[in-house]
Amino acid sequence: MAISTTGAGRGAGVLEKPVIERTTPGRESEFDVRKIAPPYRVILHNDNFNKREYVVQVLMKVIPGMTLDNAVNIMQEAHYNGLAVVIICAQADAEEHCMQLRGNGLLSSIEPASGGC
Repeated sequence: MAISTTGAGRGAGVLEKPVIERTTPGRESEFDVRKIAPPYRVILHNDNFNKREYVVQVLMKVIPGMTLDNAVNIMQEAHYNGLAVVIICAQADAEEHCMQLRGNGLLSSIEPASGGC
């Protein structure tokens, strides 16, 4: 729909009806504020109870895609430095991984990954 505007001192021109962009349900428009969950670190803490081989096995069982090499590196870092970052992921996943590690007898915690991942 076009609206014609003519009048004294206003000039002549055509105004077009503004198009209102509609988004499909479940899909955000580019102007919406995106709700992105902040990342969290899953931390493995050293302990004096579990054997290193067991820690490696638990890491590979609990963390999706964990390779033997990565599990060994994480275990060694925790052993020598007192703690190691296991994975950085969404908060809900971090909480689940942490609970699974604890459920297998390992000491773990989570913390926000903001400020220097």
